[in-house]
Amino acid sequence: MKEYNMARLRKAAGPVLVGILVFSTLPGCGYNALVGQSEAVDAGWGEVKNQLQRRNDLIPNLVSTVKGFAKQEKEVLTAVTEARSRVAGAGSPAESIKASNQLSGALSRLLLVVERYPELKSNQNFLRLQDELAGTENRLAVARTRYNEAVRSYNTTRRRFPTNLIANMFGFEAKPYFDVPEKAKAVPKVEF
Repeated sequence: MKEYNMARLRKAAGPVLVGILVFSTLPGCGYNALVGQSEAVDAGWGEVKNQLQRRNDLIPNLVSTVKGFAKQEKEVLTAVTEARSRVAGAGSPAESIKASNQLSGALSRLLLVVERYPELKSNQNFLRLQDELAGTENRLAVARTRYNEAVRSYNTTRRRFPTNLIANMFGFEAKPYFDVPEKAKAVPKVEF
């Protein structure tokens, strides 16, 4: 009887030992790294959203100031306003990235319009708003860079073996980069 219990104990101990071995290696499996890096991506995206909101808050004042001087430039002002609404209404990071890139293009066209109105460039309100917008664009560029660095780190960890097995098992999806569209890289044309 004693031998029967010992054999049974050894047979049961095998899976238990394998389980203990598997669970003892889990901290090094990459799950915790994925969780930490995913949180870093989310924090980076939060800062991007913060700067996008700051820019959205400045735009109505900028548009109002320019409207007073450039009434015939209604199409450009409408494009800026519509693009701003799309940024405010975006739900996912991918939608926000697309809408933000459209807004950047519209703002570039708006600043080209400003070149045609020298009296606008001397207006103190406009100059202050332009400085605020330029500062916000710089902050946004820094936030985008930090976000993309966090995405790169997360996506790289997610794709490496054996972490990719854990990522697939627990549903860690790839995060989108905040890329600049090709048309935004083109040098703006200033015509007088």
